[in-house]
Amino acid sequence: MPTPHRRPTLRPLLSALLLIPAVGAGGSAAQTTQTAAEAGSIEANARAVLAFGPRVTGSPANEQARAFLETQLRALGYQTQRQTFTYPRFDDLGSGVQVAGQSLAGAALQGSAGGTVTAALVRVPGAGTAEDYRGLNVTGKIAVVRRGVTAFAEKARQARVAGAAGLIIVNTEDRELRGTLGDPEPLPVLAVRAGHDSALRPGATVTLNVRVRQGEVLAQNLIAFRAGTAPTVLIGAHLDSVQGAPGANDNLSGTLAVVDVARRAVNTPLSARAYFVLFDGEEDGLLGARDFVKTNPELVRGLKGMLNLDMVGVNAAPLTATGHPTLTALTRALPGVTAVEGRESGSDHVPFDQAGVPTLFFHRGIDRNYHQPGDVILDPALVRGTADATLAVAQALTGPGN
Repeated sequence: MPTPHRRPTLRPLLSALLLIPAVGAGGSAAQTTQTAAEAGSIEANARAVLAFGPRVTGSPANEQARAFLETQLRALGYQTQRQTFTYPRFDDLGSGVQVAGQSLAGAALQGSAGGTVTAALVRVPGAGTAEDYRGLNVTGKIAVVRRGVTAFAEKARQARVAGAAGLIIVNTEDRELRGTLGDPEPLPVLAVRAGHDSALRPGATVTLNVRVRQGEVLAQNLIAFRAGTAPTVLIGAHLDSVQGAPGANDNLSGTLAVVDVARRAVNTPLSARAYFVLFDGEEDGLLGARDFVKTNPELVRGLKGMLNLDMVGVNAAPLTATGHPTLTALTRALPGVTAVEGRESGSDHVPFDQAGVPTLFFHRGIDRNYHQPGDVILDPALVRGTADATLAVAQALTGPGN
């Protein structure tokens, strides 16, 4: 999920949640022991996929996870298809600032120039407006401003106009700050968490190291279907995660629920009426879903519903199903599901909704590890509950008379 939803839900994690540690990139499914009884289960699949590491689009871990799940879908009797597309992306290769022998991690803002600058720090009062620079000498130095008041691009422009050799933006929260400058900026710009603020003392000589790369990314949606299927329902979730986040809840939880629905649909009429899609590039702007809609206009026009599952493995709050009235009506009798008519932004159902397809978005709210290294937690029971609800809606949508 690329951006928080309008109604973020922050709830304490239950002690009963299954903590599944990621072993980092370079792991393999073979490193996870699976008994014959548990092979293909949500628990076993979660351990196996998390072992690959963060599933950033274009990364080896992303492809390893897709290949692992594709093998399972084929074993269930589905045909699979890879839908390949490319797009430009800005990548932070590991940026930070060295202060008095201490290394402070940060994130380069999208559009920032790369480079290494060693210079004195200047604390700019306020948020880095033109007025804040009056009377300050920042020429050849590294300016430090706080987040807020003005856009990131304006902060960078004002620092550059004032003669700064680099810019550090301090977040208002003690968490990683990611953002964009819009157009390319010739100044190295780094964002750091609020907890690093005290180490950035005025006058101290520091080394700002912004390591970035701009290039084309190869992405692939994975589509599973029965031969000869003319789908009337599409059940999807995004497979990719963000840099540094193992992505257990965002969105391995939704991915595994889709695979579980596909498993349970085998030998039922639904398997011949549904497409099961694991989207890529969601975290970079819903790009996999957008490409699917653009590439398959006739198929999309034939859909009676698109069911999207995103961040459904954490939070014991009732599962929320937001979307078209004809679809939310199918959820009202389901236990543990709250139906909400309306549109929700920020996930892969949006391009389908914009194309006129009735959509239903299953979601449990933003958890405290959203887009963080701590996203290693999912509750298999919640994933199964989501699969239960999704299967019920899909079967009702494709049943006799539909």
